[in-house]
Amino acid sequence: MSAEPPSPTTTATIVSGDWAAPSVDRAVDAVVPVPGSKSLTNRFLVLAALAQDTSRLTNPLRSRDSTLMCEALQALGARIDSRSDDTEWIVEPAPLRGPAFIDCGLAGTVMRFLPPVAALAEGRVDFDGDPAARVRPLGPVLEALRSLGVAVDGDGLPFALTGTGRVAGGTVHIDASGSSQFVSALLLAGARYDDGITVIHDGKQVPSLPHIAMTVEVLRDAGVMVDDGDANRWRVEPSQIHALDVEVEPDLSNALPFLAAALLTGGQVTVPGWPHFTTQAGDHARDILEQFGADVELTRDGLTVRGTGSIHAVDLDLHEASELSPVVAAVAAFADGPSHLRGIGHIRGHETDRLAALATELGRLGSDVEETEDGLVIRPKPLQGNTFHTYGDHRMVMAAAVLGLRVPGLVVQDAGTVAKTMPDFTARWTRMIGD
Repeated sequence: MSAEPPSPTTTATIVSGDWAAPSVDRAVDAVVPVPGSKSLTNRFLVLAALAQDTSRLTNPLRSRDSTLMCEALQALGARIDSRSDDTEWIVEPAPLRGPAFIDCGLAGTVMRFLPPVAALAEGRVDFDGDPAARVRPLGPVLEALRSLGVAVDGDGLPFALTGTGRVAGGTVHIDASGSSQFVSALLLAGARYDDGITVIHDGKQVPSLPHIAMTVEVLRDAGVMVDDGDANRWRVEPSQIHALDVEVEPDLSNALPFLAAALLTGGQVTVPGWPHFTTQAGDHARDILEQFGADVELTRDGLTVRGTGSIHAVDLDLHEASELSPVVAAVAAFADGPSHLRGIGHIRGHETDRLAALATELGRLGSDVEETEDGLVIRPKPLQGNTFHTYGDHRMVMAAAVLGLRVPGLVVQDAGTVAKTMPDFTARWTRMIGD
């Protein structure tokens, strides 16, 4: 499919799943509010469903991933009501029960966080998801549950487990080098296990450690005692989980493409409400954009990024913030020299093989990209418009939008897949450009 890019003041539309990413020849100057964090929303939902009383979440993220989490928890017995134009969710916990079916979609948080929760239910719970989800790593969570005496039928999606209403708990050894979510999954439900849970990681370095720190923080917010003082060992004491009354921070990873627009166009973009302290891995965006050459300022009003007219080559270890890799790769395609992205070999097991997808699609536009064992080397070359395939991956849509700013004629295939974490991304993007 070929299409002319819309003018800077035109609202782009999605036609038959494809989107002509708008390009601009001027500096973008905008304030872009970003919806709540998906990672926090789904962690809060899990704890609220396991809590001893009613919880309230303010400004949660409504996306495909969070909707799947809500539907799954309701299938297990919880009740979730939306109030105040969807800016407030009320979660009523209830005894967990089967039979139930959980659709994981392509959500890692659903397919990994909920088996340890479903193990507390009485009865059978079946799990399945999108075809692409069936190849995402899951085994360490299921093996850990088996070691705790839970009846699990299967080693990956689709699978089923049959609970008795309780889990003994204790110590489990896992290899979490494929995903930090393996650890978070067991910690989130562990307080409800008879003896709590101790998770010991045996393997290579755990990726995205800030996400485990996030899990520990939300557990402590709910009154759960967690000992994370030793490397690669986490202990959750058995206890009640207190009800939550929390406001969800903006999703800092979803904010990166908007901030990158300032760098690429020599403009200025502000994201309001950026927290001064956070466990979100997306906060690494501040340092990353500075290394690329942007001016970055965090104030009480939010985070402001200003382009300086230069985009420097970078050498980045993104092991702790691998979800930022697609947008970082897109920015690196315009740098003043070769960039090296390291520590991200594990993203081959994300929504798609992100390393292969980025190398293929950037190459389709004309960039010189080398896939290494643990990352990418990006050697900038002149780019030209083409179809950019997204492989069902929301981050690939965001990367394509960033590329489109300076590459007229770039058409994003299956742009609707961005609904996984930001359903109105394309509308916000074109509104930013129009501003």
